[in-house]
Amino acid sequence: MEFSLKGQEYIELNALLKTLGLVETGGHAKIVIDNREVKVNGAIETRKRNKLRVGDLVLFQGKTVKVVL
Repeated sequence: MEFSLKGQEYIELNALLKTLGLVETGGHAKIVIDNREVKVNGAIETRKRNKLRVGDLVLFQGKTVKVVL
């Protein structure tokens, strides 16, 4: 799956999960990140507002999201 920044410099991790419908709410996004269920570029990510930029890969519940332009 790909997510386009559409001219933005970045998107925060919690916002990406919510925008793509991988979680139901922003609060749920924070919980799954706190529970170490999300990886960014192969490493567990615990920063809810980690700024994702072009080329970053997010892995959550068996789904991979690539951030593109």
